[in-house]
Amino acid sequence: MNLKDSINSDVKKAMHARDKEKIATLRLAMSEIRQIEIDGRKELNDTDVITVLVRMIKQRRDSIAQYLNGSRPDLAEKEQAEINIIQAYLPEQLTDAEIDTIIAQAITDTGAESMKDMGRVMGKLKDQLQGRADMGTVSDRVKAKLNGP
Repeated sequence: MNLKDSINSDVKKAMHARDKEKIATLRLAMSEIRQIEIDGRKELNDTDVITVLVRMIKQRRDSIAQYLNGSRPDLAEKEQAEINIIQAYLPEQLTDAEIDTIIAQAITDTGAESMKDMGRVMGKLKDQLQGRADMGTVSDRVKAKLNGP
C-alpha cells in the first residue's frame, strides 16, 4: 500500500472512530495531494506525497510561531496536534549524529570549501534527508560547517 492509500484508509478508520481532529487533518492532507495531482496532471508517488506532508508541517510550524507571538496558545496547540498526526506518515526521523555524518559526507563528496558551495551541498542532501530531517536545521548545520569553527 502506498502512502496516499494509507492516508485515505486512515481517514476511513478515523471516521469510524469519530476522531474529528484526525479526520480534518487527514482530509486536508488528501485535499492538498489531490490538488497537486490535478494541477500537475500526474499521479504523485510516495516521495512527492512526503514533500507535500513536509510542506504542511512547515506551514504549521510557522503558524505556531505566529500564534505564540500573538498570545494564542490554544491555536498553537491545535497546530501542534496536526503536526503530530502528519508526522506519523513521514519516514523515521534521523538523529543529530546521523544528520552530521550525512552532512560531512555530502561536503566531502561535493568538495565544498566555503559558503559559495552551499547550494551544491544542499542539493545533494535534499534527496537523502527530505522528510527525515528538518531541512531548515540541516541548512543551519551546513552553514556552520562551511563557515568553519
